[in-house]
Amino acid sequence: MSGPSSVPRGVKGLSLVSLFNDFASEMVYPLIPAFVTGTLGGGALLLGLLDGAADLTSAALKVVSGRLADRPGWRRPLILVGYLAAVLVRPLIATAGAAWQVVGFRVMDRVGKGIRTPPRDALIAAITPAAQRGRSFGFHRAADHFGAVVGSLAAWYLLTRGADVRSVIGWSVVPGVVAFVLLAVVLRGTAGTVIPAAPGKVADAVGRVFWAPVLALTALTFFRLPETLLLLRLQDQGVAVAAVPLVWAGLHVVRSASSYPGGWIADRLGARQTVAVGGLLFAGVAAAMASSLTSSAAIGVFLVLGLVAGLTESAERALVARLSPVRTGRGFGVYHALTGLAALPAGLAFGAIYQGRGGPTAFRASAIGMGLAVVGWLLVSPRVTHRQAP
Repeated sequence: MSGPSSVPRGVKGLSLVSLFNDFASEMVYPLIPAFVTGTLGGGALLLGLLDGAADLTSAALKVVSGRLADRPGWRRPLILVGYLAAVLVRPLIATAGAAWQVVGFRVMDRVGKGIRTPPRDALIAAITPAAQRGRSFGFHRAADHFGAVVGSLAAWYLLTRGADVRSVIGWSVVPGVVAFVLLAVVLRGTAGTVIPAAPGKVADAVGRVFWAPVLALTALTFFRLPETLLLLRLQDQGVAVAAVPLVWAGLHVVRSASSYPGGWIADRLGARQTVAVGGLLFAGVAAAMASSLTSSAAIGVFLVLGLVAGLTESAERALVARLSPVRTGRGFGVYHALTGLAALPAGLAFGAIYQGRGGPTAFRASAIGMGLAVVGWLLVSPRVTHRQAP
């Protein structure tokens, strides 16, 4: 396996930015279930609405920002604005006095993600040779998840030192500001580093060639339970609230460690096999979490979930870049928008099942649906592989 030294310098810079941004984000996110259901008195349905509404807002903006990212000179400003919005809004969650206000602030936070994600991914694709994109996206995702590890550990440390949830959320502004300052420097250094398209790649894939695999990826996203409900299930299995940030950090250790190898596998085998294995692994985790487990066993199963992101995130992004070599921003905008749009009905549906029928029923439904979605993916996904030398 070729090492991270093959990853372009600009990708490494963007990865460092994502590390600090996720440091800030994950000081907040794992505490939201306890904050909403405990401090503010909300329920599982509201948690599903929170994730779904946030992703819906982000998805709508990704369509627009993806198209704008294909205009000359627009990618870098869009990325800057997107990160700045998150830095300014995220700490405001600490001021919420009612559960519905958390939903509002979370939606505003996702506005920034909606603006920055398609142009950032398009920039990564543009500065990376096609045969190495799985590894570049894998390196970026590894850094992003490592930031989540640090953020979760910081939240846990502050909680064990007597800080309340609100103050921990407020402190997230510090790594957020660091991320934005680094970004301004990194974007200056990526000017003029775009890799020309390979000979013959003069048009984007259209029709069924593009839409069928992207819609199949959307179906896979729909049947993934919202992470807030996964965290709530951990609490149902006896995991203490104070330990949740530590478990969340452990999940991101697995995600970070598996992301670069997952990207390398995607470069070697292609997205078809890599994404299918990730989907089946999620179905297995959901089925296991549906049963009654000890708190230690629940944590162990939950950590296996980290391999799903390692196998799928890089593969999916490399595939989208290959399907849209010219209008790459548009391709990523459509991909991120559709997968984000799927999160709202999924969040509401699984949140309602969880609240009305219980956690085991919701998790079994997710496992069955994911298995069917993997079958659909295998039927329509492209079979092309790069098979480049390591």
